Amino acid sequence: MTKFTDLKLDSKVQKAIVDAGYDTPTPIQAGAIPPALDGKDVLGIAQTGTGKTASFTLPMITLLGRGRARARMPRSLVLAPTRELAAQVAENFDVYAKYTKLTKALLIGGVSFKEQDQLIDRGVDVLIATPGRLLDHFERGKLILSDVKVMVVDEADRMLDMGFIPDIERIFQMTPFTRQTLFFSATMAPEIERITNTFLSNPEKIEVARAATTSENIAQGVVMFKPSRKDREGSEKRKVLRGLIEAEGENCKNGIIFCNRKTDVDITAKSLKKYGYNAAPIHGDLDQSKRMETLEAFRNGSLRFLCASDVAARGLDIPDVSHVFNFDVPSHAEDYVHRIGRTGRAGKKGTAMMICSPRDEKNFADVERLVKIEIPRLDNPIKTSEKPAPQPKAEPKPKAATAPKADAKSEPKQEPKAEASLDPKREAKPRTEPAAKSSRSRSSSSRGASNSKTPVGMGDHLPGFIAFSFEERRNR
Repeated sequence: MTKFTDLKLDSKVQKAIVDAGYDTPTPIQAGAIPPALDGKDVLGIAQTGTGKTASFTLPMITLLGRGRARARMPRSLVLAPTRELAAQVAENFDVYAKYTKLTKALLIGGVSFKEQDQLIDRGVDVLIATPGRLLDHFERGKLILSDVKVMVVDEADRMLDMGFIPDIERIFQMTPFTRQTLFFSATMAPEIERITNTFLSNPEKIEVARAATTSENIAQGVVMFKPSRKDREGSEKRKVLRGLIEAEGENCKNGIIFCNRKTDVDITAKSLKKYGYNAAPIHGDLDQSKRMETLEAFRNGSLRFLCASDVAARGLDIPDVSHVFNFDVPSHAEDYVHRIGRTGRAGKKGTAMMICSPRDEKNFADVERLVKIEIPRLDNPIKTSEKPAPQPKAEPKPKAATAPKADAKSEPKQEPKAEASLDPKREAKPRTEPAAKSSRSRSSSSRGASNSKTPVGMGDHLPGFIAFSFEERRNR
């Protein structure tokens, strides 16, 4: 079996490795370090959690042992897709280069340009950056990439998902053609293969596992969840999540809960805290200082549950995560591999559980097709999808016997009551026909009219002219 001492690493690097407690390299490290030390381009394909960061950090430190950086002209460049992964690479560099005099600068968003400019102006041996912030410094005239001797692209497939491929191609064109390129990815999409064919020169390909495979140390499972009503899906899914956590009991020491949307990350974290779970969110909309503070709390064990978007799915080295919960089925099947790769690291056992609602079944089928296994189905811990048992139908009640109808002729007819007057001061007087006739007759006689018909709807106060007969005049 290969040991780190068998590799041609610098003695100062070997000493740092011993201090870190490592003895045997992982397969990707054993395969990538020798050709990298020989100055060859390397194309490394391995699932997440296999030690890819050390695969390029260790040979890079050895290669940069001689020489000195000039102002604004870094000697090596490491590109990472997210701030967290870039910060992790910087931490690894500090661990392995502590006995050397190499300098570094970390260029990520959320940090002052002024502080980063000061580091670049002094000259750095290793520049670790996200593509966007690197281009910002370059366009401001603060950075020159013509002296880059070693260029590393980490998590290239994540770069593709995040839309960084045009930026990567532009950065490649800014660096010298004679540079050495170390290119690492967990999957090999056609676009990634096109870039490697364009910018890598006869690379040494190291593939320690089939692209997009999951670790055998991870026990996987999925709950096929169907909400009772569409508007209750979110609350019932959170109830299922709590049920899964409770069912694991003490085995669930800590866990990362992945959601597809940032709003769901916040809501899920708030819900877990409401029910007494120690949880906090992390996603791209949070300040960088807050994100780093949350990650550190999760690493040191003071935070039990980390609710995350896919910003935390790639490359984060949190060595002892017992569980990963996929609150949502990832939109891209490759993200499932990276999410569950946060557990079962360094040979330890891990557990990954997922909640799949009916609208996620297409994405779930893509996941199973990619990993080429059937993910075991788990029982719903709260049985939200069960319908209530049908109640027995009540027997129809017998109709009550009805009394025979009395003869209508035998009952005396009741006279209708007079309507009450609208004016409470006036007594309710029945409207009688004679009164109306007398009023109209007086009016008619005064006009000489012979018409005795009563106009309808005028009430008791009938103006006399209305009752006047014009028919009599026409006849005259």
